[in-house]
Amino acid sequence: MKRMNIGLLGIGTVGGGVFELLKSNIKEIQRKTSVDMKIVAVADKNIARAKEIVGSAIEVTDDAFKLVADKEIDVIVELIGGTTIAKDLVMKAIENKKHVVTANKALLANFGNELFQLAKKNNVTLAFEASVAGGIPILKSIREGLAGNKIEWVAGIINGTTNFILTEMREKGISFAKALSEAQSLGYAEADPTFDIEGIDAAHKLTILAGLSFGIPMSFKDVYVEGIKALEQKDIRYAEELGYRIKLLGIAKKRDQGIELRVHPTLIPEKRLIANVNGAMNAVVVKGNMVGPTLYYGAGAGALPTASAVVADLIDISRSSQVPLHGFDEGKIDSIPIYKIDDAISGYYLRIRVSDKPGVLAEITKLFGDKKISIDAMLQKEPQEHESEADIVILSHLAVEKDINAVIHSIESLSATIGKVIKIRLEELSK
Repeated sequence: MKRMNIGLLGIGTVGGGVFELLKSNIKEIQRKTSVDMKIVAVADKNIARAKEIVGSAIEVTDDAFKLVADKEIDVIVELIGGTTIAKDLVMKAIENKKHVVTANKALLANFGNELFQLAKKNNVTLAFEASVAGGIPILKSIREGLAGNKIEWVAGIINGTTNFILTEMREKGISFAKALSEAQSLGYAEADPTFDIEGIDAAHKLTILAGLSFGIPMSFKDVYVEGIKALEQKDIRYAEELGYRIKLLGIAKKRDQGIELRVHPTLIPEKRLIANVNGAMNAVVVKGNMVGPTLYYGAGAGALPTASAVVADLIDISRSSQVPLHGFDEGKIDSIPIYKIDDAISGYYLRIRVSDKPGVLAEITKLFGDKKISIDAMLQKEPQEHESEADIVILSHLAVEKDINAVIHSIESLSATIGKVIKIRLEELSK
């Protein structure tokens, strides 16, 4: 039986999961591959903890570069994260003719183009299924299962922390701050949750999804990013009244002259399956021009779900899989223009706080008509007792972002308007 020697860089949550999975399922993996996969060395700063996990039979060191240089190691599994030391290690491993498996979405979103070229030059594989949506085999599905399609759009709940927070806000009627505190107490959110709640983590993953879907360079800098911390409980409630739910979505759309790349809170019709993905789960909808919309659902993080994706990549390497890293042949990656957010096309939810007096609604609807933007639905809330202000909620049909922004500017200029208009984008995700 052929032997595959693996060097594991980082044995935290995911690294521990990889070790456990290989130990538990090695006979099944051998049946599928006729390859004996062995973690022969582990690099981790916490040597004592690493030794507790892997035992005395496996070499443990705090020098990751030692593993990268070891001629007996065939594959490096990088689970350190970040874009500094991890980049240096991955580049050096590739230059040393070693295959690399990584779950590092930030590394790929920022430096994927450079790393793919280096891997091609050195005739090795850089595999990264675990970088997006944890245990959901979404990248393999796009590169292989949907390879006969032109991908038209991708929309995904690709950050479990924010999905958990939004689910708690909807189901328990609590504030964003309270839901975030619950997420932190349960371990779904970090002490510093910035990357999650600001949408940065989702933007890294969207960059990778778009690259594989459309055959474009990884272009994280071009993704429009908006997080969830400004969402209020009343917006969750009003969306429900109108038949929608709010999710943080990563959206990539192919249009005639370019591609939209955006991450932001989004209203989705509650009848869509993805609108009913709750808690910390992930889901991605991919629309192919022949197959139509397809949905992929599962655990987007965690030790064993993510380890499942890592080991799937190891199995592909053992089989000498020749699927192009980017999903498109070398030299066929197109630098298609990326639309600015002002040119994005979407439906819109607007919440407008106004003085409760006659004629206000007519003034507002006229402003929509002036820009030729159709109104799809509307809520006019009665003022609370002893109050003279009320909320008006409007859902628009499809409009260009800069046109809806012009309408918002005009609404905010009305004497009856109080404060800023709240805008949330809306996607039907049906065609």
